[in-house]
Formats: sequence, C-alpha cells, structure tokens
Amino acid sequence: MSAPAAYAVGLTGGIAAGKSAVTRRFEALGVPVHDADVAARVVVEPGSEGLAAIVAAFGADALDGQGRLDRAAMRQRVFADDAARLKLEAIIHPRVREWLRQQTFVDTAPYCLLAIPLLAENIAHYRWLDRILLVDAPEAVQLERLIARDGIDRGLAERMLARQASRAERLILADDVIDNSSSEAALDAHVQALHRRYLALAADR
Repeated sequence: MSAPAAYAVGLTGGIAAGKSAVTRRFEALGVPVHDADVAARVVVEPGSEGLAAIVAAFGADALDGQGRLDRAAMRQRVFADDAARLKLEAIIHPRVREWLRQQTFVDTAPYCLLAIPLLAENIAHYRWLDRILLVDAPEAVQLERLIARDGIDRGLAERMLARQASRAERLILADDVIDNSSSEAALDAHVQALHRRYLALAADR
C-alpha cells in the first residue's frame, strides 16, 4: 500500500473530556475529521459486508423492519453475553479500522484527524497513525461533565469511567496533549498551535 496522501493524527480522550469541542475547531480550519463512531454505522449499512456478517452470525432478527441493524436489540443481546459481544466486535471493529485507514488515502488535505475514543484500548491496531493527540481532563472533571451531560447518577458515571483506559494510560501514548480542564474558549489557542505544527509535520514527511 502506498503512503497515505494525508498525515494521520489520531485524536482520543476519555469520556466527557471534550473531544467534540476540539474536533469542531479543527473542522473550522478546514481539517478533515473522520470519526470511529460514524465508521461503525457506515460499515453495517444495508448491503454492506459487515451487515451480512452480522446476520450470518446472529440471524435475521438482528435486523429491524427496514432491513437495518437493530441496534437497540443487539445492545440488549450482547449486554450480558460476553461471547456475543466479542463476536459482534470481531465483525465491526476491523471494518471500522479499515474504513478509517482508507480515509487517509482519499483525503487531499495535508493532514486529517481520526477521532478514535477507544484508541488506548486498541493501540496495537493503530500503529500506522503518524501522531496521537489526547484531549485530557482530570477524572473528577470528566465525572462532573458526564453527570451533567447525560443526566445520570454518580455511580453509573463512575462505572462508565472505570470501563475505559485510565488517564495515565492515555497520557503515555500521546504525542500531543490539549488540557481541556477549563472553559472551551481556552481551546482555540491550543488548536491553532497544533494546526500549525501538523501542517509543518505533514510538509516535512
């Protein structure tokens, strides 16, 4: 496979760290942003190999009345069944990674961002990234934001945080870190500086 046209920056961060606020600012600068959550929907659209593989593994009741993946039903199905969850992930995750990888070949911008929330948990599959950008916030800040954003109780919010890689694990992987512990307005200068850095890195590659 030839070298990607776009320098690939993986953007990650814990839940409620503020990843979307950062990606919006890069997009405003004309930077292509490709989201793993969007990819997870694209790779199981009707007619896709991904959806066909899910039906082969789980049966036709994995579909809704319109022939699309019944996400609510599948969530319930795999919630308490680790074997089923792993089977579903084995179908979707490799296709998500390949979809993201392909975006770097079609982008014509100097660099692109690949928003991958669970990058630290799956870093072995993303060694092809040129650089990793972490949107960081203290876990106490994440917790309060998550409670306010989703309207959930503290116990559930704590369990959601505990299921992810730790802040320390993400920091070890990061080439660049945006501190998003204060207001969103403080992000502008960080993004502008990183934008200049990534343009220079892409030009020197």
